[in-house]
Amino acid sequence: MTDREKHWQGIYGSKAADAVSWYEREATASLAMIDACGLRRDDAILDVGAGASVLADGLLARGFSDVTLLDVSEAALAITRARVGERAKYIAADVTTWKPDRKYALWHDRAVFHFLTEENSRAKYKETLAAALREGGHAIVATFADDGPEKCSGLAVARYSAEQLATELAPVLEMVESKRVVHVTPWGAEQRFVYARFRRP
Repeated sequence: MTDREKHWQGIYGSKAADAVSWYEREATASLAMIDACGLRRDDAILDVGAGASVLADGLLARGFSDVTLLDVSEAALAITRARVGERAKYIAADVTTWKPDRKYALWHDRAVFHFLTEENSRAKYKETLAAALREGGHAIVATFADDGPEKCSGLAVARYSAEQLATELAPVLEMVESKRVVHVTPWGAEQRFVYARFRRP
């Protein structure tokens, strides 16, 4: 088990899903951007770093039928499986080493990319993204903003402006829109995020 797996297994194995800083009752910002993509209800959607997020619940409620959740923590995926059952697909893997065996219409990542503080890890992430996302597909990537937290869950993060994120992902994606979002943690603290929607040429 890698250090990354150990860390997130420990987090999701010891804390309630609604007791972590990134918990949100509804995935409002993500769903708004997904709505803007104009996807068919049978398009394949991949949520990277899904954790125990309620995004899957929102997608299924909208009628999407091909939802895959990928996370390095099996404990996190088990929490979601207990809620939505087999209406979603589950992959326990590290996105930087995972080898996709199909193409997706949408890649969604709310909070994995900003944990990749080393250039090599970001390069591997982009390789996986390029292998998984079909031509003309959509990607939504959210990170801490350039004035957001410097750490999360005890780990250092990389912070981005919308322009920096567009530059970082430019080898694979073209930015369509971006917006700043203030996330309020369960204990009332504010965290500033950048959400960006991309297309793959």
